[in-house]
Amino acid sequence: MSLLPDWLRGAPASPSLTLQAAGGERTLPIEIRRLSTARRLTLRLAPDGSAIRVTIPRWAPTREALAFVHARTDWLENQLGRLPAAEPLVPGGAIRWRGAALTLLHVAERRRGVRLGDGTLEVGGPAESLGPRLRRWMQAEARALFEADLAHYAPRAGVSLPPLVLTNARRRWGSCSVEGTVRMNWRLGMAPDPVRRSVVAHEVTHLVHFDHSPRFHALLGQLFEHDIAEANRWLKRHGRELYVPFG
Repeated sequence: MSLLPDWLRGAPASPSLTLQAAGGERTLPIEIRRLSTARRLTLRLAPDGSAIRVTIPRWAPTREALAFVHARTDWLENQLGRLPAAEPLVPGGAIRWRGAALTLLHVAERRRGVRLGDGTLEVGGPAESLGPRLRRWMQAEARALFEADLAHYAPRAGVSLPPLVLTNARRRWGSCSVEGTVRMNWRLGMAPDPVRRSVVAHEVTHLVHFDHSPRFHALLGQLFEHDIAEANRWLKRHGRELYVPFG
């Protein structure tokens, strides 16, 4: 008879872990990522709390990754409990855009549109559709920002301007496909400019080096004009806040 716990007896195709959270239990998928550059196991929660992510060296067995996750259940539950609560978008409330905290204003007599003012975002039209209109405006503005960022970094990397896809991803800020398409999470428009640009520069670098090798990091350091470590720290500390206004 096996003395191993049920979850460790095999390597399930889709591992998950049930955690205690406000409002009851939540079962989250465990995403295991193997990297040739990884020297140890690292653990984090997806920005919106939708998944558990563990990075392991290529040689590490899946069972070791699962044991690592299950041994840190208390830490994961603490992280889940620290997720910012969703806040309704209401006139007079705060909304972040390009790193600045703006006051959301509703001007019913204004046409259905959004106007960026001095420390404000004015939304016209019916109050009941304020959220969807603001979201569409942010997505359009974010696309324009990403396109400008790509136009800046692609020539510097010596690559053609890649196709851009705006995503509503709940687990990733950006990605680059083997075909060369760059996908960016529109919520990065709410982050400070250097933070957003760091993710764009990261994905452009993948157009040259489709890995996280020393050559990748060397090129990223040449492309990105700010402190990449500082940008990563901001996302780690505040990235979850970008999911608060729209979920």
